Amino acid sequence: MSASGPTQSFATREFFARFASAVVLGAIVLGALVLGGWPFALIWIVAGAVGANEWFTISRTSPLLILTFVNALAIAATCAAIVLGAPDWAVFGICGLGAAALLGIAQGGWPARLNAITGYVGGAIIALVPTLLREDPGIGMVGPAWMFAVVWSTDIVAYFTGRTIGGPKLMPRVSPKKTWSGALGGLVAGTLAGLAVVLVARNSGWSAFAAMPLLAVVLASAAASVISQAGDLYESSLKRRYGVKDSGRSIPGHGGVMDRLDGFFAVSVLVGLYLVVHAILARTALPA
Repeated sequence: MSASGPTQSFATREFFARFASAVVLGAIVLGALVLGGWPFALIWIVAGAVGANEWFTISRTSPLLILTFVNALAIAATCAAIVLGAPDWAVFGICGLGAAALLGIAQGGWPARLNAITGYVGGAIIALVPTLLREDPGIGMVGPAWMFAVVWSTDIVAYFTGRTIGGPKLMPRVSPKKTWSGALGGLVAGTLAGLAVVLVARNSGWSAFAAMPLLAVVLASAAASVISQAGDLYESSLKRRYGVKDSGRSIPGHGGVMDRLDGFFAVSVLVGLYLVVHAILARTALPA
């Protein structure tokens, strides 16, 4: 995201690989966002399954292949239930069966079972939250587009600001290259990008969700930007704990899915909590 010294060169092989893969993946994700349905859900099923596999590998949870297969199957079945409009009890039932299966498969006592469930929950959050937002007729494209705008803008501007300005380190023991200048630059960019998406959606009539108060949009965007950067730092701490540089090698210039979606995962947790609270309030509201 951000780097140590000021005015560092961007003309490196790693930078160009990072840029190219980001452009290609961004185009695919945005195209699928417009299409919605199965194309959009499939991207997040793959991301959730690969991300969980990376966690199983890093944490040395076994049996790796069986856990990866069952995890992917459970995530795919849950997303399919959402896209097909299955009732909530069916969606939760599939999630529960997946969790139970992973608990039974993991070998090595409760530490291994905890790692298996952690990977499953993490992968499910990555897969389900964007899919739920896109399939909600009251939210539609606005929800995922807002998440992309905040997370991507935060990450990109923090990277360039940190490398250009440098300055004091943010958390040197966790991630030596990240600086306060990068973090603040990312915060400003993520907040403005989130606001811009909602304003465009409001003017274009994408969904009723875009009519929410602008102050709430600004606060939510700022909070999501901070949480995105916290997710990045937390993933860095996990890699240090397990002694690995990258979570995988599936994305040139970025490492693995966990490396690329650490901030997005953290924001997905925030949005997922919002969806849960909103659903509870909707069900407990008294009729007028």
